[in-house]
Amino acid sequence: MAQRTDDALSRALAAFRAGEPVLVHDFDDREGETDIVYPAGAVGPADVARLRNDAGGLVCVALSDAVSDALDLPFLDDVIDHPTAVDHQLAYDDRSSFSLPVNHRDTFTGITDEDRALTISELSTAAERALAGDYGADDFAAEFRSPGHVNLLRGAPELLADRQGHTELGLALAAAVDRPPAVVVCEMLDDETGEARSPAAARDYARRNDLVYVEGEDVVERLG
Repeated sequence: MAQRTDDALSRALAAFRAGEPVLVHDFDDREGETDIVYPAGAVGPADVARLRNDAGGLVCVALSDAVSDALDLPFLDDVIDHPTAVDHQLAYDDRSSFSLPVNHRDTFTGITDEDRALTISELSTAAERALAGDYGADDFAAEFRSPGHVNLLRGAPELLADRQGHTELGLALAAAVDRPPAVVVCEMLDDETGEARSPAAARDYARRNDLVYVEGEDVVERLG
């Protein structure tokens, strides 16, 4: 018997609340990708290793619009002064969510599992402090430097009501379980084809690793 989609989402929310990763497929007519999504505050070096070995895409941290405003984080294509940033058109969306790439100042190169885990977990703390109102752009600059090896993403102001990318899907999960508005997203790629891992392959990975797989449409239906 097929599992009810609301059961899958309920299990995804329970996992996220506990600090565990979930697999989220967006939409076949959008990116058509499955991302491994973590609460940023729960990420350690072993989790970064999983992301680079088992997913293989770009490791990013999505921050809510409110946090991004408090930290004065721009959209990257608004601040790049180069012809490549002109007419930055995407086939699947109106604009990119990319903001600055950062390293925590206590890292060395910033790329090791330990360095990226430190940057990611401290981003979660920064997001909490920014929402509390006692942490702004100058405080952020004292702790983080750019360029770096963890790419920041800006969530849409109304999340899923405005945009339905992995940035917003992950942040919606965090909001639903009272996690800080800082989530890690990383695309799952297929080693043989070099393309995005298929939903069937992503579901199989979830089963083999006792993780939850959920469809983006179910997240939008319940949390949008």
